[in-house]
Amino acid sequence: MSKKLISTSFLSSKNIIRDLKKLNETDTDFIHLDIMDGKFVKNKTMPFREMKHIYKYTSKRLDVHLMVRDVEKYIPLYATLNVEYMTFQLEIDKDIEENLELIKSYSIKSGLAISPNTKVKELVPYLPLLDIILVMSVEPGTGGQEFIVETKDKLHELKTLLKGYNSKAVIAVDGGIDDNTKDYCKDADILVAGSYIVLPSDSDFNEKINSLR
Repeated sequence: MSKKLISTSFLSSKNIIRDLKKLNETDTDFIHLDIMDGKFVKNKTMPFREMKHIYKYTSKRLDVHLMVRDVEKYIPLYATLNVEYMTFQLEIDKDIEENLELIKSYSIKSGLAISPNTKVKELVPYLPLLDIILVMSVEPGTGGQEFIVETKDKLHELKTLLKGYNSKAVIAVDGGIDDNTKDYCKDADILVAGSYIVLPSDSDFNEKINSLR
């Protein structure tokens, strides 16, 4: 079985600039950007005018997760960064195809994220446009939550579904990932981890990253 790709989130970071510089020296595959607007989820992350400076601290490719209501406003902004993947929540339930096409128009791989209560079959209409599917293993919006064990079955169901539709989309899983819960994620290609890697801040980030592969 091929090694997992790791996307590191700094949502729980106590010192973002220091931790980004430190992560840049690791072999994490991506830096995961959680973007929250205070509308789709309660929390709010730093505005784009601050986030756009991330390139000063890391040359890693970015994996952008938009937990926002007005997706079309955010796509053109974040498309200016060094982005590999951009996902938004299926639950916004409006202009989904248009927004996936908009992401692709910037030559960025497009995807949908699904919350714990959303069924994988709801992805079917959009499969031809998906390069990545992000399965949330916690409720979106807050770092440091506990992994929902039932996600294991959901990942397996999704893998079977993708095979049935000949979809080449990769599967990512996000929320509560650590060196124990990774065992529930055998059907995922990318593990998104935050608190486990960046807390405490004096830990060996690279060692933590490689313990997830």
